[in-house]
Amino acid sequence: MDSRPIGMFDSGVGGLTVLKEVMEECIGEKVIYLGDTKSFPYGNKTKESIINLCKNAIDFLIKKDVKAIIIACGTATSQALEEMQKCYNIPIIGIIDSTVDYIKNKGYKNIGVIATRGTIRSNGWQNKIDEKVENATTTNKECPLLAQMAEEGWTENEIAKLVIAEYLKGFKNIECLILGCTHYPLFKNIIENKLGKNVDVINTGEMLAKTLNETLKSSNIANEEKEAKEYEIYLTDMETNFINVASKLLKDDNIVEKIKLAEY
Repeated sequence: MDSRPIGMFDSGVGGLTVLKEVMEECIGEKVIYLGDTKSFPYGNKTKESIINLCKNAIDFLIKKDVKAIIIACGTATSQALEEMQKCYNIPIIGIIDSTVDYIKNKGYKNIGVIATRGTIRSNGWQNKIDEKVENATTTNKECPLLAQMAEEGWTENEIAKLVIAEYLKGFKNIECLILGCTHYPLFKNIIENKLGKNVDVINTGEMLAKTLNETLKSSNIANEEKEAKEYEIYLTDMETNFINVASKLLKDDNIVEKIKLAEY
């Protein structure tokens, strides 16, 4: 048994969709979440910049004595995961592999991906799908506005519906749609209504949480005795709409008490 916390980071509120799934799947685990709100968004930054931001975040979390780290960001996973795994002697998990494994097991061949501009241009999803899923046809779409809208809390209004309708044009005959940015599950209801019930809209946080649970148990570092769900949140910039969005997503009226300023 290992009672140390799990570390997790993203550029903003998007990674909280992963935090929510991890708390439901990994009962008893404590999570320390870093929202790098000062550097938001990651999606329009260079690979070199993202690697440096990831190192800063991981160094911060390691100082908190975490036992594993989740990169709860599609852009950072696609551009920096392998580099981070080489640099650090700690389990580091991204959002791509577990989702592609799920798609392979389901037998999907006609796949849609929506993500940030940086993620799509890195071919992170495309390369992993080509590697693991035979004869797959993949349609990729950059959706740069959605992360910013999620940070503002614009996830259910008419603007969100119009923007999503525009972004989903061109997705025909797909069996599944990967929400390739962790901000995008905040729009899942609108997306499902637009695509219909025959398309599996995949929240990468759900897939990652299952993989994390298996990793913790297989590595004998799961905290199996504790039942309470605990988390702490650190932000690099407090002047954001993060708290309002986070309180709604996590359904926590006391979330302000759990948020601190991260000091590197």
